[in-house]
Amino acid sequence: MATDSEEQARTNLEAQGRLGEIVAAGEYDRLTEVLADGLVDHDPAPGQSDGPEGIGEFWTTFKTAFPDVALEPVQVIASEDFVTAILDVTGTHRGDFQGHPATGKSFRVRGIQVGKFRDGKMTDRWGATDTAGILEQLGLG
Repeated sequence: MATDSEEQARTNLEAQGRLGEIVAAGEYDRLTEVLADGLVDHDPAPGQSDGPEGIGEFWTTFKTAFPDVALEPVQVIASEDFVTAILDVTGTHRGDFQGHPATGKSFRVRGIQVGKFRDGKMTDRWGATDTAGILEQLGLG
C-alpha cells in the first residue's frame, strides 16, 4: 500500500507528464490543467508575463523559432512536493530567436526544470536551458 507521500509524488509525476504532453501538442490553452493560477516562475524568459499565460507565451515564441523542438527526459525525480526533470532539448532553427533570423541549423542541449506542486498543480517553477549552447550550435554565439 502506498503512503500519502508516495501517492502525492505519483500525482506530481503525472501532472509533470501532462505538462510535457500539453507543450508537445502546442495546446497552451490547457496549461491551467497542471499550472496553478498563481504560478511563480523564478526563472522567466526576458519579458515573459506572469503565471500560466507567461509559460504559454514562452512556448509559443520558442516553438515559432524551433517548430520541431523536442524535450527528451533523461532523469525525472518526484517527491511529495517537487518534480525535477533533466532533459535533452533539441530543435531546428526555422524562425526568429532572440532577434536572429532562421539559420536552418539544429541544436541539442541540456535543460533542467524543478517544479513545486500542490494538489496536482505546479505552483513554482525553476529552470534553465543552455541558451549559450543553442546560440553556439546555431553559429550565433
